[in-house]
Amino acid sequence: MAAPRPTPRPTPRPAAGRGDWLRFAPVQPLFRARAAQRLAVLAYHGVTDPRSFGAQLDRLRRLATPVSLAAVQQAVTERRPLPARSVLVTFDDADRSVLTHALPALNDRGIPAAAFVISELIGTEKPFWWHEADFLARHGGRARSLDCGPANQLLPRLKAMPDPDRRRSLQELRVSADRRPPRQEQLTPADLLALRAGGVAIGNHTQGHPCLGRCDDATVRAEITGAHEALTRWLGEPPAAFAYPDGGHDPRAETVLQELGYRLGFLSDHRLGPRLPDHPLQISRLQVDSTTSTRRFDTILSGLEPAYRRWRGQAVA
Repeated sequence: MAAPRPTPRPTPRPAAGRGDWLRFAPVQPLFRARAAQRLAVLAYHGVTDPRSFGAQLDRLRRLATPVSLAAVQQAVTERRPLPARSVLVTFDDADRSVLTHALPALNDRGIPAAAFVISELIGTEKPFWWHEADFLARHGGRARSLDCGPANQLLPRLKAMPDPDRRRSLQELRVSADRRPPRQEQLTPADLLALRAGGVAIGNHTQGHPCLGRCDDATVRAEITGAHEALTRWLGEPPAAFAYPDGGHDPRAETVLQELGYRLGFLSDHRLGPRLPDHPLQISRLQVDSTTSTRRFDTILSGLEPAYRRWRGQAVA
């Protein structure tokens, strides 16, 4: 008599990524139906995983109606709601991956987008200041205001400082560190024109990306108008859209934007918004990353994942 065959072990399933399980929540269809009558503005920072980003764009083409920045502006001007399931793709800070990875993927699928740029970095090899601060601190950099507290709280502590203190602390880190941060090739004025020609509208993200809420009135105005003038010079026309650094609304900034004729302003509050924005200079956005799994991407797009995070009291990452 033949020996009984051993029962095969089931093939282990890969562990679900953060938030993936929400896709199977019973309320997901309800959220998806509600999201059909909302505007989803996706806020990326760059594309580190082109394959995953392409899969996300494919999901957008199947599940949503991609719209352009101009279409959102037209809806606001004409007071006419955007189509159902409207989605606008945006990028903050706009590193070179927006040109090298995002633009080809967007063009292949006919999806428009918008990129909000930090004007003082354009045409330079300067790193983003938060990357620079982290590097300097890991290579011996010290600042009087940063000598206490865990290393992983460096950036929150810098962001919480009044802007003059942040700038002074960053300079102290530069002077005391034993190594200089590596150069980071940034977009050029010609790259901005190439992006615009490829269907990626260019918007204002201030001169140096400070936390506007930690700036005095004069700095808020200078940060916005300085970037506005530079972008107008490079693009041959003034930008009409602005993204608040760190995503928080600032009423002083909104006043300056109104004076300059801006039509749209974007937050990063991880929320859906109405198809006809109630406050055109305070439009909600959903934070997403190119590495986000398609399952979690679906729950972000439906609004379920943002609602769950608010219920849990979790900060927007």
